[in-house]
Amino acid sequence: MTLVESPNRILIAGIGNIFLGDDAFGSEVARRLATQSWPTGVRVTDFGIRGIDLAYAIMDGYDLTILIDATQQGGQPGTLYVIEPDVSEFREGHACTLQFDGHTMDPLKVLQTVCAMGGSCERIILVGCEPADLGGDEGRMGLSEPIKIAVDDACQTIRSLVETFLRNHHSQVTTGGR
Repeated sequence: MTLVESPNRILIAGIGNIFLGDDAFGSEVARRLATQSWPTGVRVTDFGIRGIDLAYAIMDGYDLTILIDATQQGGQPGTLYVIEPDVSEFREGHACTLQFDGHTMDPLKVLQTVCAMGGSCERIILVGCEPADLGGDEGRMGLSEPIKIAVDDACQTIRSLVETFLRNHHSQVTTGGR
């Protein structure tokens, strides 16, 4: 399927620490996606562990933000998850401590920060992968085998999410809805 040019703005954001083994999943997926062709309005960036940079990027007003990260959900290593968190609680003024750790990034804190700073979290989707090895106390560079395999599937999943979003939004615009 060919992606349609669209005035929509989509942020695809890789998250991860390359020194913590499979935590680099989001960074690797973003690196691969950045080499692909995307419609105007789609931005692919590896934010690594730069939480404040991601918060400011989200505040730029994207219609869809896709976060890519390793996430422990209890599945087999390499299992992909597509999670659409309920961001309404961030909009309802819950307290947020604006603290970032220079070695990790917590996507939840990033979203809380965006809302605390007066930004809007529109549609957020997390494409996550169950890690096998997060490097332990010593750290480790490189992805484990099941996570390496999951990277290609994640790229396909994200392309499909973008295509579906653009197709659905295009139909709403052409039929007069939004």
